[in-house]
Amino acid sequence: MPLDSPVAVTDRLFFGELDRAAAERVVREALSGTDDGELFLEYRESEALSLDDGRIRSASFDTTRGFGLRAVAGEMAGYAHSGELTEAALQRAAATVQAVRQGHAGVADIAPRATNARLYAEDNPLGSMAFAAKTALLSEIDAYARGRDPRVTQVMASLTGEWQAVQILRADGSRVADLRPLVRLNVAVVVEHAGRRESGSHGLGGRIDYSRIITPTVWRGAVDEALRQALVNLASVPAPAGEMEVVLGPGWPGILLHEAIGHGLEGDFNRKKTSAFAGLLGQRIAAPGVTVVDDGTMPDRRGSLTVDDEGTPTNRTVLIEDGVLVGFLQDRQNARLMGVAPTGNGRRQSFAHAPMPRMTNTVMLAGQLAPEEILRSVKRGLYAVNFGGGQVDITSGKFVFSAAEAYLIEDGRIGPAVKGATLIGNGPDSLTKVAMVGNDLALDPGIGTCGKQGQGVPVGVGQPTLKLSGLTVGGTAT
Repeated sequence: MPLDSPVAVTDRLFFGELDRAAAERVVREALSGTDDGELFLEYRESEALSLDDGRIRSASFDTTRGFGLRAVAGEMAGYAHSGELTEAALQRAAATVQAVRQGHAGVADIAPRATNARLYAEDNPLGSMAFAAKTALLSEIDAYARGRDPRVTQVMASLTGEWQAVQILRADGSRVADLRPLVRLNVAVVVEHAGRRESGSHGLGGRIDYSRIITPTVWRGAVDEALRQALVNLASVPAPAGEMEVVLGPGWPGILLHEAIGHGLEGDFNRKKTSAFAGLLGQRIAAPGVTVVDDGTMPDRRGSLTVDDEGTPTNRTVLIEDGVLVGFLQDRQNARLMGVAPTGNGRRQSFAHAPMPRMTNTVMLAGQLAPEEILRSVKRGLYAVNFGGGQVDITSGKFVFSAAEAYLIEDGRIGPAVKGATLIGNGPDSLTKVAMVGNDLALDPGIGTCGKQGQGVPVGVGQPTLKLSGLTVGGTAT
């Protein structure tokens, strides 16, 4: 293999004090008689700098290294991890995970197929920009934002980056590795006028180098967008409440799709029949024209991975096709138990966590309609173009999401901005209420992090403009 291949790079990171031949032997013995399992080796460098009111408030740099050893037998899994990369630590972990194979006569699952795909540059981005240049950039962002409008009273900016190197070693001796960059720039602005204060924010990033987000055109665009949102909110009126037509803007509003629908299509919830979509494979669950995919193969995207955290190449998995449920997101264990192929969605937060089915980049595909036509069709409703936080219950599918930027639609025209709007509904039910699908598919700017069972992983979302009929809007207007 080439000297600079991911496997060669990770060999140098992991097999110093830990002898590779010894590691392979321990893994082979520990997983003998099990159905599946792997040794997950991880090295991670991460840094974060933040500025608030013209001063650098925090600056951190961290390096972690460790392993996670997993043995899978049927529905059971044993997992042990350590930050100590030695044969002794690995032997202790092996003694722990072997407990799951007692009384079990498994046949080892075949290893994932190899891949030569390179979805992102694999160089470590953290060393590509001097610390002084990073702090200077944040200070320049602060000065630029304050110079844009005299109503700006506070500016917050942060720059974060990491480089993760992983190698997955299996009982048959097969090995796969991945080198994963990840950077992000965030800007938040507070404005004040006549005693009223409002805020706006914008972020961007991906599996790229800092150079892609620190050019003046890019970071000034982020400041301008954060300021625009703050000024929109400054002029907003209380949101109405009641059942109405709702138009979702393209891009980041796909977070509603991710939370309200995407989690319910993960394999573990459906195998255990705790998802609202359990047992509905092959049935119509959405309006015609609704097609949803999870695509981990998009170059440079925040949610993309060359291989998942079990070593399976990521995939473009169709979940809903023209309104019909056609697939779920699978890791290796749930795929085997459900009698299907893994989809490359086995993900974990770090070596200290076991993998589970997780989304990568979840996207609703474009339709045929112009967004202007969709807006013109609404007599009175809500146009939501940006979202803040939200909650969803996987079993029932019920969700509540707060709109960070929304407008009234009156007689087919965008009216005043509204504040305090929340969308309340049921994920499966909302899919059937999609009445119009726009032709303007957009992806989020690269800021998503998904939480599940205490683990956070980077993800992406996307969608075109959508019109939903009869969605409940919670508001503050009296």
